[in-house]
Amino acid sequence: MMGLATDGGLLLPERVPALSAETLDAWRGLSYRDLAFRIISLFADDIPADDLKRLIDRSYDSFEHGEITPVLREDGVYILELFHGPTLAFKDVALQLLGNLFEYLLEERDEKMNIVGATSGDTGSAAIYGVRGKDRINIFIMHPHGKTSPIQALQMTTVTDPNVFNIAVEGTFDDCQNIVKTLFNDLPFKERHALGAVNSINWARVLAQVVYYFYAWFRVADAGAGKISFAVPTGNFGDIFAGYVAKRMGLPIEKLILATNENNILTRFINDGDYSLGTVVSTVSPSMDIQLASNFERYLYYLFDENPVRVRDAFAGLSTKGKIDFTDTEMARVHAEFASRSVDQEETLATIAAFRTETGYLLDPHTAVGVRAGQELASPGAEVVCLATAHPAKFGDAVEKATGITPPLPPALQGIDQLPSRCTVLPADQAAIRQFIEEHAR
Repeated sequence: MMGLATDGGLLLPERVPALSAETLDAWRGLSYRDLAFRIISLFADDIPADDLKRLIDRSYDSFEHGEITPVLREDGVYILELFHGPTLAFKDVALQLLGNLFEYLLEERDEKMNIVGATSGDTGSAAIYGVRGKDRINIFIMHPHGKTSPIQALQMTTVTDPNVFNIAVEGTFDDCQNIVKTLFNDLPFKERHALGAVNSINWARVLAQVVYYFYAWFRVADAGAGKISFAVPTGNFGDIFAGYVAKRMGLPIEKLILATNENNILTRFINDGDYSLGTVVSTVSPSMDIQLASNFERYLYYLFDENPVRVRDAFAGLSTKGKIDFTDTEMARVHAEFASRSVDQEETLATIAAFRTETGYLLDPHTAVGVRAGQELASPGAEVVCLATAHPAKFGDAVEKATGITPPLPPALQGIDQLPSRCTVLPADQAAIRQFIEEHAR
């Protein structure tokens, strides 16, 4: 519920449970909902089992595909479709559940909450759809003004429930994210307004995403695969960190393939040990236009042998020197877990076009980044599961530029540009955001 810890760090479970081969084998045939219940129950011991099962079932009732996250095979790779929720993006998998968890816990405690979050595109609408109309929650979502896709902006600003507040910030996503962290680090402000987080800084979001790695691995293993890798398009390290947690739990993932666009700080880290800040570049895959990956801190905790002092020192160095340094031993461990590739816009569009020609399947530009990296970096003899993070219609301009085809709008998006909308444009200034929240907080 608290998002950031009171010392400004990110929360992690005290321990990551290790699963036996027998447990994995017993879980292979479970439905997505039942698998989610088994995995989340390992980390959440403060919600009665019947209540947790009901919350999980209700969360996935909003998905239009019976499998929740179906797995398809196309052009030599597996596609894990994560876009069958109400906002057509992978964030729904976690945020539908998170909204219901928040509502349950607030009711139980007779409390209220003001959610404050930042989005580069998809988190905002998924969070809004997760809590819209809920009695005890107001939500304030910041997005970089004019730097999301038109559909992404409309999915946020056309939700006019009285508990929803959209803020278009005149800056980048990193500006939005820094403002969120500043507000959460102001403990009197955080406590006075009962701030809650829905960004991937919220551990429960990462936990919910762990489930689909298990689900996809079981489906592909059942199809006869031996070694299985995952290709993950990411800018904030949250989605691929969920895969890392799954691997720590005992899921035998061969390799985690991290795919970035031109905003490639994570690729530079994995390939060269270079975690140094750069300038954000606007691309056709805007949800990945991020330089400072907030979830990276969680991975460093494990890379640094669960030594929080070393993590704090590393981020102090990032603030003063603009980079984090790593030893040869640490980088050897990184290379054992991850491979990475930066895919530029020309390659992204070419991948969308080629994949459409070969298979008839339309990739959104983020998924295309993951597919390109996955095809090139697959280990010999390993199958690759590429995470399809958004419906192609959310990025119709890029898909049309690549293929000449305008992806048909699914029912959830038809007529969205005709709906009334509400949004407040504010400067990238934490004082202005703070004042707005104070004026509208529940």
